[in-house]
Amino acid sequence: MAVKIRLARKGRKKKPFYHIVVADARSPRDGKFIEKIGSYNPLTVPATIDLDRDKAFDWLKKGAQPTDTVNAMLKFKGVLYRKHLMRGVAKGALTEEKAMEMYNDWIEKKEAKIANRVEEERKRKEEFWKKVSGEIKAAPTKEIDEATKEAFSGDAEPAAAEEVVEEVAEAAAPETTDAPETPEAPAEDAPTAE
Repeated sequence: MAVKIRLARKGRKKKPFYHIVVADARSPRDGKFIEKIGSYNPLTVPATIDLDRDKAFDWLKKGAQPTDTVNAMLKFKGVLYRKHLMRGVAKGALTEEKAMEMYNDWIEKKEAKIANRVEEERKRKEEFWKKVSGEIKAAPTKEIDEATKEAFSGDAEPAAAEEVVEEVAEAAAPETTDAPETPEAPAEDAPTAE
């Protein structure tokens, strides 16, 4: 009998949830299975994979073949790394204690990485909801050309800064049409009443 480690779909329409099962290759996807060894929820960020590593390793040793998706999950959870290390033990390249120590170190690092990712996602969601609720105002972005930056940085000479300010003011001023300009009349000296 050919045995597969595969996913069995559960959940409702558009809300998938999977059980990781060991089943006869001839049985239907959601049908009869030998043993349930974990679950997989693709809707969470990052995806949640709960897997009994020891049971999965035992079934791999017995010859169960994982599907491509489950193979990726076994790799992610370190089951295939453990299988690789146990091959080294069988060949005499490692001792079993050293192999298990390497495996446990790898698991600790991987779990810390996953916990870090979960925490980052929680903070990102928290910030998003604060922005949506209006607690945090989004900072406006302004594009400032290099000449303006130099003018107001204090490093440029005062005369050069005035020229840049004039250029910026001219560029910002609305353009006038070709209408003739009227000369301004000189202000008359009017006596002031005291």
